[in-house]
Amino acid sequence: MDLVLRPPTGADRAAWDRLWQGYQRFYKVEIAAPVSDLTWERLLAHDEPMHAMLAWQGARAVGMVHWIFHRSTWTAGPYCYLQDLYVDEDVRGSGAGRALIAHVRDAAQAAGAARLYWLTHETNTDAMKLYDKVAERSGFVQYRVAL
Repeated sequence: MDLVLRPPTGADRAAWDRLWQGYQRFYKVEIAAPVSDLTWERLLAHDEPMHAMLAWQGARAVGMVHWIFHRSTWTAGPYCYLQDLYVDEDVRGSGAGRALIAHVRDAAQAAGAARLYWLTHETNTDAMKLYDKVAERSGFVQYRVAL
């Protein structure tokens, strides 16, 4: 079945919620409902640097991607951070993930971004097979402090 990419609308909340919950299960995290509500509002707001795209096969949303533009000290143009990418397990390998990444790449280029980047967990080896085809590993290791 053909894949159609389109930004979410207010009517897509249930479809997005299902994918968002699948993403959280995959990464074994629980994001508080008020944070998810705020994220949804931000994704729909036109004045936010956060964006989203849903991948549809017929009437079913099968994938989602979120990205954020931010400034950089290294370039005049912004960077684009692909924060969340999720494709339903039964359609992985169908090209949905690649199409969502390509969409974000196009959006980043159109916005004059100097770089598109993302992170994944070291155990996400299936996704890394795709990522290694569409991007280069930076060699950087992430450190974090929870606040």
